[in-house]
Amino acid sequence: MVKLDKIYTKTGDKGQTRLATGEPVDKWCPRVAAYGAVDETNSVLGLAVRETGFDAWIKTALTRIQNDLFDLGADLATPDRGKDLGWEPLRVTLGQVERLEREIDEMNADIAPLDSFVLPGGSALAAHLHMARSTARRAERHVAEAYQSDDEVISDEAMAYINRLSDWLFVAARRANENGKRDVKWVPGANR
Repeated sequence: MVKLDKIYTKTGDKGQTRLATGEPVDKWCPRVAAYGAVDETNSVLGLAVRETGFDAWIKTALTRIQNDLFDLGADLATPDRGKDLGWEPLRVTLGQVERLEREIDEMNADIAPLDSFVLPGGSALAAHLHMARSTARRAERHVAEAYQSDDEVISDEAMAYINRLSDWLFVAARRANENGKRDVKWVPGANR
């Protein structure tokens, strides 16, 4: 259980923070950048949830994903250095990745295949989901940087989750656009 009774620590006043292990690190290190970008994605999803209206399924799914993103942030904030922490670190699981995949397939089954790229927009919910998708892609780049770093250990499941999330958000945006009927299509060179 998390208990936060003091919000400011002043550690950041000198450009450092502490990982979940207590280890001090620079605020710009790849691991901190990764979980910071995941947190930003979660915040953008909070805006999308406000636009779900009567779509209870997507509201429930987005709220679950927000919780998953806290799991991912905890995973990223707790490096696996091979030593006993005295507690079991929270890790993203393959089951969380597979759920995103199943839901992508389920949503996509009712949507016509793309014949063009789509512009971010359409309904308000779709626009928010596209914003979350592009934010998730940035988070993915930060997680991938840490994943590829020789100094960090990021699990395959954490990397897969953030990669799959942007795909989920894209398909959900199409769902929010009446299963693609309200998608705004890109017209290459239309304004030359």
